[in-house]
Amino acid sequence: MGASRSAGSLVDARSLAAELTGSEPPVLLDVRWRFGGPPGIESYRAGHLPGAVYVDLDTDLAGPPGPGGRHPLPSADDFTAAMRRAGVRAGHPVVAYDGGDATIAARLWWSLRYFGHDLVRVLDGGLAGWTAAGLPVTTDEPAVAPGDFTAVPGYLPVLDAAGAGALARSGILLDARAGERYRGETEPIDRVAGHIPGALSAPTAGNVGPDGRFLGSDELRKRFADLGVDVEPAPGAASGSGPAVGAYCGSGVTAAHEVLALSLAGIPAALYVGSWSGWTADPSRPVATGPDPG
Repeated sequence: MGASRSAGSLVDARSLAAELTGSEPPVLLDVRWRFGGPPGIESYRAGHLPGAVYVDLDTDLAGPPGPGGRHPLPSADDFTAAMRRAGVRAGHPVVAYDGGDATIAARLWWSLRYFGHDLVRVLDGGLAGWTAAGLPVTTDEPAVAPGDFTAVPGYLPVLDAAGAGALARSGILLDARAGERYRGETEPIDRVAGHIPGALSAPTAGNVGPDGRFLGSDELRKRFADLGVDVEPAPGAASGSGPAVGAYCGSGVTAAHEVLALSLAGIPAALYVGSWSGWTADPSRPVATGPDPG
């Protein structure tokens, strides 16, 4: 994990630092957020990567909470406006980061790709990895030239409740929450404890090492293979039906981290954006508890 990881969907701190001194540095987006606060903007103002612009999970990367969950997709128009305010431009690279393990940054990575901007990476290790490398932070807020990005939805697969329930029976649906929430032993946020019947427990904590950086692709492939994910799907097996793997969490944020980890392992996956908060909004939907998929 000490090697440079500047290709694909991740970039390490030192590679990013070199890019930021170039003639065409990437747009750098700070998406720190913590459930229950304090607001991420406060952390941003206390110190951030030089040149970074703050993006808010609740207002920029999600629509209003409701039957579709706590963090449903924003409209294409709203996402366009948010990314233009942040300076995102068509054909220009973006790097997203959060406080550490990319749990929140992955939602921005996923959102940009879903809306048609594939030149986006995540800072592996986040702000913690940046400062651990001895790199500077600042309280200066940059003047941002408006971007020209236009969001076009549909570039990544998504699941609705019916699709998630069906995939849990016919394919692989991974529950990215902590194991105790999957088992129904505790539920600190949503109205019902448990999991979607047939889903497999796959907490995102297993995607990263103790330093908050993603495991290597071979390690991730082994992790998902051990969970029963077919890392070598038959040619054409998913043709016309979408990926046979999906992920959900509490509100479609942590599950984006799962989708990113699956992508690093070479496994395409769909995101159930509504996730558990959307699933349990309808009391008629079934709920399983305990360690077994049910």
